[in-house]
Amino acid sequence: MDTSTTSITVRLREFEFGDEDFQALRRLVRDVTGISLSEQKRELVYGRLARRLRALNLRSFREYRELLARDEHGELVQFCNAITTNLTAFFREPHHFEHLRDEVLLPMVQNPPPQRRVRIWSAGCSTGEEPYSIAMTVLETIPEIERWDIKILATDLDSDVVEKARRGIYTAERLQALSAERRERFFTPFPEAREPSFKVKPELARLLTVKQLNLMHPFPMRGPLDVIFCRNVVIYFDKETQRDLIARMSRLQRPGDLLFLGHSETLFKVSNDYALIGRTIYRRS
Repeated sequence: MDTSTTSITVRLREFEFGDEDFQALRRLVRDVTGISLSEQKRELVYGRLARRLRALNLRSFREYRELLARDEHGELVQFCNAITTNLTAFFREPHHFEHLRDEVLLPMVQNPPPQRRVRIWSAGCSTGEEPYSIAMTVLETIPEIERWDIKILATDLDSDVVEKARRGIYTAERLQALSAERRERFFTPFPEAREPSFKVKPELARLLTVKQLNLMHPFPMRGPLDVIFCRNVVIYFDKETQRDLIARMSRLQRPGDLLFLGHSETLFKVSNDYALIGRTIYRRS
């Protein structure tokens, strides 16, 4: 008689991770960052934080939670860095940069405002590809840039990616999506890196101010901001947090100023301060 066996693979965890651990960490993420983690993020939380337990030589998530409560050695910052997602690329969602060029910057060039002042905020800048894409768009569009007062603020919660953005060094692979002309104009080889890499040139870097910022905290800037890029950020927040964040952003903008969101984000039932004028492009009402 033929017999068959069904093998069942049981995934064994290195650390015990009970529901009490997950719910406590979930609440902490919500309180500190505003990010709402669904039940489906349980494995993601375990995977990312298990690395912290190993790095700290801890034996359990209970020990890790106790360490977070004491906030020893700045671990709360490392905790936030581990949880937040930092997927980005140069000129991601290119229609936003085209709109910035055609509908914001070119009209300014054709009819310069008295002060020639432009302020742009990249909220959730990750490792810097977004704000540097903004800066490239600015430099390609506005001649005699030295006659303008242009500043791009780039912020992120994650202190590690903020430092990477500040350094402005990228592997050759990260630059593959850029045209040869852009690579030549805006980047220079960085031979000190372990793999072929390039560093942003000073003309690009000088447009940026890169800072760590928790969007749940009061904003340090006063505005007004001509353009805000807040892409693939609010999707992680619950509706109440979204409403509060967008309301505070709207107070930094004048009627006619622009807000860009990510491809899967919307202000429907979130804010009446903005009108949808294009694909995830909003104008301050």
